[in-house]
This record gives sequence, structure tokens and C-alpha cells, in this order.
Amino acid sequence: MIPVPALETPPAIAAPAPERSVATDAELRVAAALTEARVHVDSSFRGADIVLYGAVFNPTDRPVDVVVVVRGPEAPVRLVQKVQRAGVWINSRPVLFEGAPGFYMTASTRPLSDIANFGQLRRLGVGVDHLRINAPDERRTVTRYGVRDVVVSRLGDDYLDWRRAVIRLKEAAALYDTDPDGVTFVDRGLFRAEVKLPAVAPTGQYYAEVWLFQDGAPAAVSNLTLTVEKIGFERDIYEFAHRRPWSYGVLCVLLAAAIGYGASRVFRRS
Repeated sequence: MIPVPALETPPAIAAPAPERSVATDAELRVAAALTEARVHVDSSFRGADIVLYGAVFNPTDRPVDVVVVVRGPEAPVRLVQKVQRAGVWINSRPVLFEGAPGFYMTASTRPLSDIANFGQLRRLGVGVDHLRINAPDERRTVTRYGVRDVVVSRLGDDYLDWRRAVIRLKEAAALYDTDPDGVTFVDRGLFRAEVKLPAVAPTGQYYAEVWLFQDGAPAAVSNLTLTVEKIGFERDIYEFAHRRPWSYGVLCVLLAAAIGYGASRVFRRS
């Protein structure tokens, strides 16, 4: 499957406001922070490594698990498939997927399937297998494992293959990552995880959720925000291109024509 340049909706449950720690169990609480809350992108940007650290307040001896989820801004993903018609390979009808985050990372103290069951993870939208990525043309609602879900009917049995292709392409670009050992406790109650942003990470607002699980159920959550933004000359060009697309297109054509004319004169003299 070949992507053609043209993510995840928030969890189904109500999420607390950013930069807040909310406990669903009065005895448990988790607090977290990022070493950098703002990442600047310019022509020399080669990616960034951000450390997320926090503390678990657990007055009991019952074990807990920490799951970190980082979601980037959503963007539609357009896919086509090479099909053979009358002996000629052509592109199939494009399929547009919506709800796919431009960046998605999970890190946990152990594999997600060992922390909570399918229903809990699906309800919270935790894990790439539980992202609500759908083609908007035709939808039908089904209930699986007690969780309401939306399934695309137009693609039929091929839907899962197309969905896996979306995830596979994002993983190949280092935009999706799952690390079952990405959260480590450095001391009693203190933990850390790394958020690795690739050079192609989209700009915009990122949301980080730090879930605290106990006995297979979410016990507390801490919400953080991260901003990835362009700076300098690149930012000026980006904003001009989006605010005045027609003017930007005309200027690009004129610039290309001027460069072509100049190059032809130089090579003609030589």
C-alpha cells in the first residue's frame, strides 16, 4: 500500500484539564512533568528527546503500573493500493482515514495486555490497536467486548488490512512507537520515560496522559501538554503559505521561472 500526501480522537471518557493530576481513588495519585514543554523546529531540527518524569503516591503495598500516552495533532491519511486491471497496474480508489494522530507513543512498565484487559484499553484509547481510525465515507456501530466501536463497512473484510497499513506507515516513519518497558522506576514512587520526537514530527499541540493502573483498572491520571512549533524564517514561510495560499503559489511559480531563466542564461554563455 502506498501513501499519497493528501489522527486519534480523545478518549471516550471525560479527560481532566491539562497540567492537572486527578485521582479516581482517594488513596492513589500520580503527578508528572516534562523537561521541555515547548520544542522549537527550524532548518537544523533533527528530532528531540524529552524526559517525562513523575511520582506515584501510593500509601498501600499493592503494586501499580504506569502508562504514558503521547498524542500529536490529528491529520487525515490518504492511501491507495496498487491493483492490476487488464494487465496494467494502477492505483485503486483512494481511502481517506481520519482520527489518526500525527504522532502517537505509548510507554509502560510492562506490556499493556498485562496491565489491563481489552475493554479497558479500548475505552481509554490506550495503545495503537485501540486508536479510533476510521474512513468517514460509511460507518456502522458495533459492540465488542462490551465497548461500542465504529467499523467501516465499505471496505468490508479489507478494513483491518488498510488500518494496519496506516499504522505500519506511521511506525516506519518513527511517528508511532510502543515501548512495553519505556517507564522505569528510578526510586520508590519516582519514575521516568523518554519521549522521542523524530525530525518529521508534525507541529502543533501534543497531549500527554500519564495513567496509573492498579488491579487492571485506571486509578489516576495526570495530563500534560507539549507544543511543537516552527521558529525563524521557516515559521514565516509556513504561516504565509497557509494564510495566503494563492499568493504563495504565484510567488513559487515566479521564483521557479526566474531561477530557470537565470540558469539558461548562465549555461548559454558557457
